[in-house]
Amino acid sequence: QGEVLILKRSLIISVSSIFALLLFSALIVVTFKQELKDLIPGESSRVSKGLPPEFDRLAEVWNLLQKEHVDRETIDAEVLSEGAVKGLLLALNDPYASYLNAEQFRMESADYQGYFEGIGAQVTMRNGQLIIIAPMPGSPAESSGIKPGDRIMAINGKSTENITLLEAVSTIRGKKGTDVDLAILHIGATEEFNIVVTRGVIPLASLNITMRDDRIGHLQIFSFGDKTNQELHEALETFSSAEGIGIVLDLRNNPGGMLRSVVDVASNFLDDGLILYEIDGQNNRNDWEVNSQVKSIDTPMVVIVNEFSASASEVLTGALMDHKRATVVGSTTFGKGSVNTLRQLSDGSGVYFTIGRWYTPLGTLIEGEGVTPDILVEIPDENIVDVQLQHALEILDSVIMGSQ
Repeated sequence: QGEVLILKRSLIISVSSIFALLLFSALIVVTFKQELKDLIPGESSRVSKGLPPEFDRLAEVWNLLQKEHVDRETIDAEVLSEGAVKGLLLALNDPYASYLNAEQFRMESADYQGYFEGIGAQVTMRNGQLIIIAPMPGSPAESSGIKPGDRIMAINGKSTENITLLEAVSTIRGKKGTDVDLAILHIGATEEFNIVVTRGVIPLASLNITMRDDRIGHLQIFSFGDKTNQELHEALETFSSAEGIGIVLDLRNNPGGMLRSVVDVASNFLDDGLILYEIDGQNNRNDWEVNSQVKSIDTPMVVIVNEFSASASEVLTGALMDHKRATVVGSTTFGKGSVNTLRQLSDGSGVYFTIGRWYTPLGTLIEGEGVTPDILVEIPDENIVDVQLQHALEILDSVIMGSQ
């Protein structure tokens, strides 16, 4: 009996040991599987939902670098993360896509309340090159000899190759009284040269009207900001007080601005109807109609544009053309008709990218195409007289004579 009891106890102990061993083995397998999942990320290990499987490679590369890179002890996750985001935006082939660190985002999204500090030049990206659309009138950029169409080859000695648009803007902009060194290449030139520009306070006056002796108003709109429509009303009052009979609307070198602003401005010249429509990334259409709260005028008008009329100025030009409200003279516009947005990320940095494209009322795509004037008037190389303005005045004179 004693032997049987011992055997029973041994059997119980053996079964218990086997059970414990199996349980321990199972825990090891579970732990190993979890470590394997952490090492080779799959669907269940993604931090952010909605990422496609292709993004697993980023985590794989990170794990490999941490384990095997010769400098793995000094790898900076912040630097690598920023580089990955920049690479992601660069691969979009979106000329306006940019990454901004937290300080750059703060500067770009600040409310300048009618002024900002910088050199006063509007820039854009075209075919990977940083191009001046126009220096603002009376700005340090203009007084330094910067011209529309200039290419900025380097900023403070650093090449602009592969730089994003907002990175360039935030680098050029800075405190008044400080200097920025720009390597410039003029249109048609083969050699670049350096310009040191001292930053200043740049007022954002957006237009100017000059009344001529023949009672024609030369109305120049430099940009479209939150006060442009108010400034336009004041200019039209000046025009009315001088008993004006016609307007030359000059949008040359106008880089654009706020969409709502250009809709309000256009509403001063159109009774009703569509000003533009926008197609977003989901193929949704958004129509922008004439603001019925704005009283329009029917004064005869001719519009002048050139290759540096961009964005909102192209919207206005296209609307006036399609509604046959004005004859447009000059050269084909820049072709910047995209909707761009600035979004803040969780760490205070931000990304800037395209979310839609603009079309004129009759369906002309602005982005990459531009708006072709009714009458093309190119400026000759040896230009002394403003031939585009002269031609616009001649057309306006014939329109006024025909309406009498």
